[in-house]
Amino acid sequence: MIYKPLNPVPTGPLSGQRILVVDDAEEDRALLSGFLLRQGVRLYIGTDGQDGYRKAQTVRPDLILMDIRMPGYDGLTSCRLLKANASTRNIPVIFLSAATTTEEKVTGLSSGAVDYITKPFDFEEVRLRLCIHLRSVVRSNAPPACPDGGMIPHGTNTFDTVLFQAARKLMLEKLDQTLSLNGLASSVGTNARRLSSAFKNCAGTTVFDFLREERMKEARRLLSETTLEIGAIALALGYSNTANFSTAFRERFGMPPSQFRR
Repeated sequence: MIYKPLNPVPTGPLSGQRILVVDDAEEDRALLSGFLLRQGVRLYIGTDGQDGYRKAQTVRPDLILMDIRMPGYDGLTSCRLLKANASTRNIPVIFLSAATTTEEKVTGLSSGAVDYITKPFDFEEVRLRLCIHLRSVVRSNAPPACPDGGMIPHGTNTFDTVLFQAARKLMLEKLDQTLSLNGLASSVGTNARRLSSAFKNCAGTTVFDFLREERMKEARRLLSETTLEIGAIALALGYSNTANFSTAFRERFGMPPSQFRR
């Protein structure tokens, strides 16, 4: 549903901007919607993360204001999916949340959001942050790329591509951790079977074979470009000890990491 600006139409910096508000709390939606309509925006509403993700694909708003704690898809999951989708990845996402700890804010920003506004809202702060981020909106219709720089295979299901890109980004950010398949799938808003299918269709491999290869690529880079000790590299890539890392590296490259470095 779209809500048009109130009459008379304001002529300020937000007038005519297309903003999607995603929040499961009706009272918060009402407060924010009333304020935005007075600024002259073209307003769209999502009632939870999944609804917001779907509407973002249809509407292509100029900016998304999204709550974090929601049922179904939470804000983090929706943001990851939006950033993995070629048609929505350039839309700025600003998180709205009552969470105020530094850790929670870092997690939110790491998922792809450009900013973070805490509840209860200071409407002048909301207005200023919207003005700042709307100036930097850059639309892009570039097709999604494969990890090696090529293109996703022609005919690949669009949502498979989104799931693959979102999960890949999350895994690359956490190479020191081995998420369970169910945990990884949940983080990108799907189930283990669907995620496995997406990796098979997009990368031609299993989730964990893909992770193993990405770890080996990073190991090769770290051995070539840094002076980190081999034990430190092993820990940074999620191996419990140097021996396991050395075995995996030898199987992949035909030599132990110490010989490769020499």
